[in-house]
Amino acid sequence: MLRSTCLSALGAALALFLAGHALAGDSDKGVARIVTFGGSCQGCALSGRKLTSATFTGGNFNKASLVETDLRGASITATSFIGADFSRADLRSASLFGVNFSQAIFTDARLDGLEGAGPDFSDAQMKRARLVSADLIGANFSRAELSEAQLDGAQLIGSNFTDVDAQRADFRSADLTGSRLIRGKFQDASFRGATLDGADLTHAEMIRSDFRGASLEHTRLSGADLSQARGLDQDQLDEACGDATTRLPAGLAAKACKGGPHFGFPGWRPPTPPAPPAPPLPVRRYLSE
Repeated sequence: MLRSTCLSALGAALALFLAGHALAGDSDKGVARIVTFGGSCQGCALSGRKLTSATFTGGNFNKASLVETDLRGASITATSFIGADFSRADLRSASLFGVNFSQAIFTDARLDGLEGAGPDFSDAQMKRARLVSADLIGANFSRAELSEAQLDGAQLIGSNFTDVDAQRADFRSADLTGSRLIRGKFQDASFRGATLDGADLTHAEMIRSDFRGASLEHTRLSGADLSQARGLDQDQLDEACGDATTRLPAGLAAKACKGGPHFGFPGWRPPTPPAPPAPPLPVRRYLSE
């Protein structure tokens, strides 16, 4: 009974907000800005809304529509957006903590300067998404579609790119220390000036990828295909390791990995993973100003 009443109140408040927003027009004069969201609003229609600096706490917005929604500077904590549609949405400089974007759609979305620890983007559609200078330590991008995405200058330490499709993606000057790029597709991607220290590229497809100025210290290349990689030199490979199935440009070679979690480099340890998210705050089943 309480749940039903809360959800009804949520729906009514949300409808009131959207109606007021529409009546206010571009100026929003005389309309109180509602910036805090919580509770369950699965499948909500929030497309095209101006929600700058909004706060989402302990909510369920699975399969919600946020196409072209303005969420710049938003703060999102312990909230689920599984399967939500953020196509062409603007989340620049938003902050995340304990957020699940699994299977969400971020095609052509703007995520520049996005900050968060351990956000889940697994199976997300992020083609042509912009994550320039994003700070997403320990992010999970496993099986995500990141083709043509821009991640230049992003801090992605300890992140998971297993089975990702990142063809033609831009990782220039990104920090991928200790990240897993296992079986990822990175054809024609740019890692120019990127830091891949301690990263695992096992069976990654790096055909025509650009490694000019990239750091490969303690990087595992077992089974990786770098046969047509650009800008790769022996000095870089002397800091990495591979195996008999590693494919490299003619004239280059990598020492054999010794196996184990530290890739055969005594004394090296992977980066400390980010702290796990704090328990969700009490769920707010209302909207407030």
